[in-house]
Amino acid sequence: MGCVLGKCCSRYPSSSDGDSGHHKEKKPYKCKHILTERSLELIPVPSHNFTLQCSALTQHGYYPDTVERENQDSFCIKTQIQGDPNVHFFGVFDGHGQYGAHCSNFVKDRLIEMLSSDPSLLNDPLKAYNSAFLATNSELHDSEIDDTMSGTTAITVLVVGDTLYVANVGDSRAVMAVKYGDRVLAEDLSEDQTPFRKDEYERVKRCGARVLSVDQVEGLKDPNVQNWGDEESQGGDPPRLWVPNGMYPGTAFSRSVGDSTAETIGVIAVPEIKVVQLTPNHLFFVVASDGVFEFLPSQTVVNMAAAYTDPRDACAAIAGESYKLWLDNENRTDDITIIIVQIKGLSNSGAGATDSRVDCRPMVMRSVKGSLNMCSVSESETYDSVRSDFSDTQQSFQQSVSMNRSAAIVVPSPMRKRPLQLNVG
Repeated sequence: MGCVLGKCCSRYPSSSDGDSGHHKEKKPYKCKHILTERSLELIPVPSHNFTLQCSALTQHGYYPDTVERENQDSFCIKTQIQGDPNVHFFGVFDGHGQYGAHCSNFVKDRLIEMLSSDPSLLNDPLKAYNSAFLATNSELHDSEIDDTMSGTTAITVLVVGDTLYVANVGDSRAVMAVKYGDRVLAEDLSEDQTPFRKDEYERVKRCGARVLSVDQVEGLKDPNVQNWGDEESQGGDPPRLWVPNGMYPGTAFSRSVGDSTAETIGVIAVPEIKVVQLTPNHLFFVVASDGVFEFLPSQTVVNMAAAYTDPRDACAAIAGESYKLWLDNENRTDDITIIIVQIKGLSNSGAGATDSRVDCRPMVMRSVKGSLNMCSVSESETYDSVRSDFSDTQQSFQQSVSMNRSAAIVVPSPMRKRPLQLNVG
């Protein structure tokens, strides 16, 4: 989701013949997803004697009214930050608005440049992360890019030895696959920053935002009802942020980089940062834009990724299923970007764990107060351990990976499909 004037609003024109199901017969233009040239990368972490194996994919969205529209997603995989073989960076940036692609690429480049040049990065990653986000946001405002009604979300993971620092601004997501006995369960490493969250809702209201769904703005529903349920049940008409006396910007998220108009009503670039110490029970993590998670719960994404030994195949399968579900539910798709990072060979001694049981210590998420002139977040704002979405566990994997694909999707060959091995250590 993004802003109403950008890509996010699900209220796209129906077909001229009035058949609400007609959009399912549309034939998307033929555009295969892009697996990067370095599509399978092995990244050693010598300090703890394990390896990261990763792949990334970005799939251009299908927009029937603007077929030539560019992909507004971007991603960054940067190894050996500051020349350190134990420090690596993974990020997905989901642009929105007229200049969303420009914003996404600007933030992708400047954020990692600032982290790489910050001498405090390894001593105080939280401070460095916060400073990098706020400085990048300021630079975007001052750049030649018009971010008045455009911007980008950012979900990033910094690996420092056996510790992950997950910084999130917006509604893209990072998810960890954790081995519990003979099961692999999803644990969210970030929490979507939207008005569905009570804390974010109250914060932007204090900043002067009107929070209303499109139905409420259009007078179809009572605007005084400030309860929208949850994102899973109300995702089609989510609560959005509007200026007090206008019909803009309509953002469905409460944090982003850019969006200078939305910033006046509380949309901030302060990241929430989660710190995770890896154990042998952590099998892989997924970093993806909300084009993946709009219709796929975290657990389903983990189920699908765990079914493939090769992360390239997992990326393709998840992108394909996401694309299909978009067309099943709407007459367009979002841009879809995904990074999968497998954790190979992490031992008990390397992780500092005392046994092979899952580490149940809290994963702490902090919002660090930034030097903003309005509506920043309290330094004491600390969240509990990550929530896990187990509602989809019972769903069979075969049902999740229907092979009824659009022509725009490349699906990995069944010959290469083997379950990810669960033996660790």
